[in-house]
Amino acid sequence: MNSASKVAIVTGAGSGIGKATSLALLRAGYCVVLAGRRQETLDAVLESAGELAANGLAQVTDVRAPESVQALFNATRERFGRLDLLFNNAGTGAPPVPLEDLSFAHWQATVETNLTGAFLCTQQAFKMMKSQDPMGGRIINNGSISAHAPRPNSAPYTSTKHAMTGLTKSTSLDGRRYNIACGQIDIGNAATDMAIPMQRGVPQANGEIAAEPVMDVEHVAQAVVQMAELPLATNVQFMTIMATKMPFIGRG
Repeated sequence: MNSASKVAIVTGAGSGIGKATSLALLRAGYCVVLAGRRQETLDAVLESAGELAANGLAQVTDVRAPESVQALFNATRERFGRLDLLFNNAGTGAPPVPLEDLSFAHWQATVETNLTGAFLCTQQAFKMMKSQDPMGGRIINNGSISAHAPRPNSAPYTSTKHAMTGLTKSTSLDGRRYNIACGQIDIGNAATDMAIPMQRGVPQANGEIAAEPVMDVEHVAQAVVQMAELPLATNVQFMTIMATKMPFIGRG
């Protein structure tokens, strides 16, 4: 099957990595369902795609809510008839406060968005991909460098990204019987709005504040497309893409 007949869902599609990846998939010939919290933001992303916007669908979605996720996949089925790619990208963080001062509400919101949201979308993707003809598809999870090494005062985000690795492995194993491939992309310091503080200076493990290099978010989007374009018999299980000089190797 070529890209022109493939259908993708991207969560967190209204900004940052999700926006760049949605546009890259549209340029690669995919039909793309953009899922996010705000209709106007999703519409703006599609508008920026020009003529390719006709191959997109903006669907307001709260990945924390099972009924909202169900509506996302129902809308995808009704508009495009099948699903070939799910990019579990939606994510949030908590305030960078000491672990002992973190509120339960901030912990819960991070877990519900980053982990529960990815699970709910994966569950619906399984149901759709196993029942379509031809059967199967691909799921790519946004794991983050924090799936490997934490930043100071990041317990909720780091915990969910470590958990994402477990979800990726379980999904990869359980998906075999349905021809569903699952991989994870771990991203470090992509130049999005979330990375602006990194260029001004962020806390390091030794207590210092230091600016960190960033990379073009378009390179991340192209990496996701590269993973997506492989035949289902081949899978990138884990990919790390990062700003070359960011403090990851040797962090701490």
